[in-house]
Amino acid sequence: MLTNKAYRCKISDMTLKEAHQQFVDNLKSRSRASATILAYGKDIDQLVKYLGAQGKADPSEVILEDLQAFMTKLSKESYTAKSISRKTNSTKTFFKFLKVGGVIVEDPAGALEHPKFENKPPRILSQVEYRALRDAARTDIRIFAVIELLLQTGIRIGELAELRVEDINLVEPETVHVPIFEGSSERTIPLNKPAVEALQKYLEIRPKTPNQALFITKTGRPLLIRNIRTAIDRYFKIAGIPNAKVNDLRHTWVAYHLQAGTSLVTVSKLAGHKRLSTTERYLQFIQGQNGNGKMKLEEL
Repeated sequence: MLTNKAYRCKISDMTLKEAHQQFVDNLKSRSRASATILAYGKDIDQLVKYLGAQGKADPSEVILEDLQAFMTKLSKESYTAKSISRKTNSTKTFFKFLKVGGVIVEDPAGALEHPKFENKPPRILSQVEYRALRDAARTDIRIFAVIELLLQTGIRIGELAELRVEDINLVEPETVHVPIFEGSSERTIPLNKPAVEALQKYLEIRPKTPNQALFITKTGRPLLIRNIRTAIDRYFKIAGIPNAKVNDLRHTWVAYHLQAGTSLVTVSKLAGHKRLSTTERYLQFIQGQNGNGKMKLEEL
C-alpha cells in the first residue's frame, strides 16, 4: 500500500484527468470494495469531464462555485437527491485526496453541502409476498435454492455469488461458510430445514464440472451477480410483488428475526454488519419484538 507521502510525490502537478486515475489507483491500493471503486470512479470521471468543458483541467483552478454548478446541473438533469448526495461524497473524497497529496492547497469541496433527502425505510416482504416468490420459482430448482439461501441466511447477493461447493455443509450441524468478500466479514451461518432441502435438490441436478462455484450455469460457468439479480427480479414480477429487489430478502431476514426475538447481537453478527447500530436501525420498522434474546433462527 502506498503512503500519502508516496502519492504526494506521484500526483504533484497533475491534471484533473491524471489525478482521477491516481485517485482510483489509491482506492484499489486500500482494498476498497469493487462496487465503491466503480462508483467513485464514474462519479469523478463525470465531474472531470464537466470541469473540462468549463475550461478547467488544473485541480488548483477549481473553486466551490464550480462544484455547486455541477451539482445544480445534475439536479436539472433529474438526478435524485440521493444520487447527488453520493456524487457529493465522491467529490469531497476526491478533493481531500488531492489536498493530502499536495496537489492543491485549499479544498474547494470542503464547504460543499449535501442535498437534503429522506432515507426510505427498508422494504420488508410480508409472509404472503415471500411465499408467493417461492411458489413462482419452485420449478426452477437452481434459482429456488438461491432464493431460499438468501431468505433463510440473510447473506448478500455478492457473498452468495462467491460461494463454493465446499462452503456448504449439509451434515449436522448444517451450515454455510461465508468467506470474506469485498470488506464483508467471514462468518458461519446455520442452515435450517428449508435451506438444506433446497440445496440438496439443487446439488442433485448441478452440472458436473471442475468449477467449484456453488451456483453455476448449464455450461459450468459461475452464475454472475447480474444473472442472479435478473432471475429473481423476473420471479418477483411473476409473483406479482411490486417494487421489490433482491436485497429485500436480506432486509426481510434481519427484520423477521429481530421481531421474533432473536438476539440483536446474534442477528448483527450473522448478517455481517460492521456496526450494531446498522442492525438496530431495523427496530423502528418492526412490531411486537418480544425481547427474549433467543438464539435459535426460525424458518421463514
